[in-house]
Amino acid sequence: MAEENKMPTEENATMLQAFEWYVPDDHTHWKRLARDVEKYRAIGITAMWIPPPCKASSPSGNGYDIYDLWDLGEFDQKGSVPTKWGNKDDLVTLANKAEKAGVLLYADAVLNHKAAADETERCRVAEVDPENRTRFISDEYEINGWLGFTFSGRGDKYSSMKWHWEHFSGTDYNAENKKTAIYKILGDFKSWAQSVDNEKGNFDYLMFADIDHSHPEVKKDINDWGIWIAELLSLRGFRFDAVKHFSEEYLKEFITQLKTNVNEDFFFVGEFWKDSLSDMLGYLDRLDDHKFSLFDAPLVYNFSEASKTESFDLRAIFDGTLVQARPISAVTLVMNHDTQPHQALEARIEGFFKPIAYVLILLRQEGYPCVFWGDLEGISGEYKEQPSCGGQLSDIILARKLYAYGEQDDYFDYPTCLGWVRRGVWDRSNGCAVVVSNAGPGEKRMFVGEEHKGEIWTDVLGWEQGEVHIGEDGNADFKCPATSIAIWVNKDAPGRDQFGKFIPGKGFCKE
Repeated sequence: MAEENKMPTEENATMLQAFEWYVPDDHTHWKRLARDVEKYRAIGITAMWIPPPCKASSPSGNGYDIYDLWDLGEFDQKGSVPTKWGNKDDLVTLANKAEKAGVLLYADAVLNHKAAADETERCRVAEVDPENRTRFISDEYEINGWLGFTFSGRGDKYSSMKWHWEHFSGTDYNAENKKTAIYKILGDFKSWAQSVDNEKGNFDYLMFADIDHSHPEVKKDINDWGIWIAELLSLRGFRFDAVKHFSEEYLKEFITQLKTNVNEDFFFVGEFWKDSLSDMLGYLDRLDDHKFSLFDAPLVYNFSEASKTESFDLRAIFDGTLVQARPISAVTLVMNHDTQPHQALEARIEGFFKPIAYVLILLRQEGYPCVFWGDLEGISGEYKEQPSCGGQLSDIILARKLYAYGEQDDYFDYPTCLGWVRRGVWDRSNGCAVVVSNAGPGEKRMFVGEEHKGEIWTDVLGWEQGEVHIGEDGNADFKCPATSIAIWVNKDAPGRDQFGKFIPGKGFCKE
């Protein structure tokens, strides 16, 4: 087929988790993202996962302590009008600017629970064993639970539903005697959801007031909300929080409603955070008809172990991971808000290893990579950290955008030094050669193609000095520094002048 008749190769997709846990609670984050969305698009970000946009339990709440789905920073509730991230108008402005810039928006949907009820309500419960939620450890009795949600600041705007005890399956606090426990709410047709993870017997209950997704009023309200917010913000996807804790059957219904009423091509990814590939594959199999993805938690655990193990065998870095077993369903990542210091997940990756981890997700064929905003822009607050990768994560993303195309030839023949080549495609033909080492300086002789003979390649990061001359046979020796990486590309390739221009927190320098 003549080149002029070929379909252009689509740009590689790269997601940005557009927040970190310690973003200042100054209510200006939507403005911050709106200001920066064009610079993110320029380096290769094609989609942004934004934090939960709904009203939380307090003005500083990140949204996982969700109070009102229908309040996007519009009503005076829980101590402020805006959410931690900003007000509704700013959010709509961000959505408009993202659409104009060509960046898709995915919203974080917290559908498992509600927090900060307005009133207490009497209901019958029985306590369950925290380690086995199917085992009752008390007789039935009444408690005074924080289970009444009246939304007085919003009234009936957008939704007239008020939430009461019958809309929940469990709670964790008895206001009558100030006792904390896991209380199973009792009533006709009430039970823990059955299509949830079987950890702790039944992992339906996670925190706060646990939503009963079998209740018809609950299903209608959440379904209506999903369609409303998707249309309001021109969303192209959702990230679902805590999917192993709420009904898979209900999630299928929610997804079907969105595809039917809004967009057939919606993207859906769930947080099923568990270091168990078999459990993740089982979950995906049960959602098989819904084109669902999961964050690759086992990969993050592998990265964490590798960063803390001297001379870790890098050839095993993808063992037991979702991206190896089912790459089409894997969202790969290095870090997220839950793996930050003093957060819930023990999967911390040492700083020196992050460049290695990022090239392993960004410059290879498999998976849909998600870059962490805290690694790109730095982390604020008490646990402040500088941007990772020496401030050059943007250059690794840009290398994905420009050069990581075509066939992938792996040179995984030494425990502490890996290499691979991306051969390019007809309209993105430059390709790249990558070398990583978690020990001493690394070197690989690799074939990049006879079509590149005579070219001079250099490291786009500038971390490995010198030039590589491609031989007549298309082979050359590529190096990287100790415990580091190098990304080799033809020094005359289009786009080389774009590297080194992004300044975290500021955008692009003028040069």
